[in-house]
Amino acid sequence: MKNPITPLREKIKKQWISQTETPLIIYLAVAVAIFVAWSIRNYHPDLSLNLISELIGAAFIIFVVNILLVRSKNKRWKTVNEQIDYLISRNINRLRDGVAFRAFNFRVKVSKTDQSTRANQKMREQREDLFVELTSLNSVELAGRVKKDLFSDLNYQYFNEKAADIWDILNMKYSEYLSPKLITLLMDLHIQLKDLCGHIRVYQRSEQSPDEAEFYRKSGLEGGVHNLSEIIDLINQLKKEGYSEPPRIDPESRLF
Repeated sequence: MKNPITPLREKIKKQWISQTETPLIIYLAVAVAIFVAWSIRNYHPDLSLNLISELIGAAFIIFVVNILLVRSKNKRWKTVNEQIDYLISRNINRLRDGVAFRAFNFRVKVSKTDQSTRANQKMREQREDLFVELTSLNSVELAGRVKKDLFSDLNYQYFNEKAADIWDILNMKYSEYLSPKLITLLMDLHIQLKDLCGHIRVYQRSEQSPDEAEFYRKSGLEGGVHNLSEIIDLINQLKKEGYSEPPRIDPESRLF
């Protein structure tokens, strides 16, 4: 029986910072200095002993400071880890909503009698079914599912804003503590979102250049479909790793 695969989000929660920015060269320099001091013991025994004592003391201080810094970083990371996870998860969840609605005209089907909890659950299930279906389509089939108004200024602004949100996460103070795999996924997602914005602009050039309108529409559509395919794959990967979460609502605060 295979062991269950732990999502990346859970792995990061259990992860501890094990080192600081103190470069290894400092420890090597201290070690070399101790060796040099030891090598002159036959010529200057007192000087050699004093130097070795000072260097060992310096090495010990560096080690203790390192330990304290690591503990301090772990404490800070433990404090903000949950909020950062939630921030990333909410951004990905909102982007999934945006891609489904703005690019593929997703409409949730719920009953008027469904309570909000059940309605939200249905929405997430139906959206997941949509993404599963979209991942099975080739580029031509995917292009046929794209909304005609995808290449509008409104959608350009939306996807550009989402790219900026991802970029803000990548450049926040605590991004250095994130997993390299997570950073790679977010960076790739940012790139694809920016490229999608670029292809929206290419498509819009068809209105400004009637003679080359067909060329710009085709180029914009092909590029945009490719970007959407990559974006869907990336947000699916992030969801699989635990980074997609609906807004947290206190059950007692629900109105219906």
